[in-house]
Amino acid sequence: MHRPSRAPTLAGPGLILRAHGSQDVPGLVEQCQDPRTQRWTVVPVPYTEAAAMEYLAECGRGWREGTEFGFAVEVDGRFAGSVGLRRQGAAGLALGYGLAPWARGRGVTARALQVLLPWAFETLDPEVVLWSAIAGNWASRRVAWSVGVRVEGTVRGLEEQRGIRLDGWIGSVRRGDPLTPAHPWYDPPELTRPGLRLRAHTTDDVPAMAQACNDPATQRWLPQLPRPYTREDARAHLEEIAEEQSAGRAVFWAVTDPHDDRLLGEIGLWGLAQGESRSAEIGYWAHPAARGRGLTGRAVTLAAAHGLAPRDRGGLGLARLVIRAAAGNVPSQRVAARAGFRPAGCDRQAQLLRDGTCEDLMRYDRVRDDRSGPDGSDRSGEDRLHADGSHADPLQDDPLRGEPADGATR
Repeated sequence: MHRPSRAPTLAGPGLILRAHGSQDVPGLVEQCQDPRTQRWTVVPVPYTEAAAMEYLAECGRGWREGTEFGFAVEVDGRFAGSVGLRRQGAAGLALGYGLAPWARGRGVTARALQVLLPWAFETLDPEVVLWSAIAGNWASRRVAWSVGVRVEGTVRGLEEQRGIRLDGWIGSVRRGDPLTPAHPWYDPPELTRPGLRLRAHTTDDVPAMAQACNDPATQRWLPQLPRPYTREDARAHLEEIAEEQSAGRAVFWAVTDPHDDRLLGEIGLWGLAQGESRSAEIGYWAHPAARGRGLTGRAVTLAAAHGLAPRDRGGLGLARLVIRAAAGNVPSQRVAARAGFRPAGCDRQAQLLRDGTCEDLMRYDRVRDDRSGPDGSDRSGEDRLHADGSHADPLQDDPLRGEPADGATR
């Protein structure tokens, strides 16, 4: 098969891929002096015009020797970044890309790779294209996911950046794989109702999260939590959330006060990637400041409605949700009842508590077709999604609203 000795010009939606040239030096310097580029790549720091010229020379040499195949990305006649592939042993290529700050947030890199990868599989004939990135580079990972890369895991010390070993992610796309996402990536939508807002977590939630997860009641019912629970533990939990959502396995919300955005709790749906059962588990905990207000029950109702709503109405399209709570965790069981979940069985001695004792684990479930709560009250309004993402509130007059939700499940 013919292998070109210099970059051909390839056209894509709103961009072209072409050979690098001396006219790209100012754009390369601007891109590689950007703090985000320096944070996540191995470009020299400081980055100078001389470094840019050396990069251009390497690009040309790679094409001539058949070891590297780099392209400049051009958008609206302007240098927007680079994409390329490097030989990786027999029948393998390693993928790399970087974008100028002004071109980010417009889908440019994903569109460039949708042009590059088909050309590479046809012209360079690899069996596999490998992708890697420093762990934490979510922007790079989302681009890779969008073109069909499957992330196989995290490797300790995979990446070397300026003499320091860093953990890295690694993934692949094989010849014949669709160049489209292999699974969902769940970004939690904002859900609201009066006095309540469910949103994505932010790093600003760390102090309140640490406070809540050090609370004795939370520690009692969630014995897997570190003790003491530090801010570093909270930051690690945010990374876990990001990992699970990016893999299509879970979606999590921070429960907040819409007036001041204070973190009041957390709700998660997980087990979303387990075959075709369309069943998932829902868990929650409440900050001590949020208890006794019925807020957790309303938040779970809101999250459950999203989970059970059909996909064409913006929901997850699940058929069933399950809540599990220790037999002694009565407040958490009341939350389940307030949210329309019904008793569904008991797993005997299945819940290990902080003190080393075991309790029965009570199961509650709710299926998409449920239209009434265990008390016979009509709860069909729980699944009514408004245009603004809010839901009807069937629990406005719930007699259990005032009970303290001091238990937790997760």
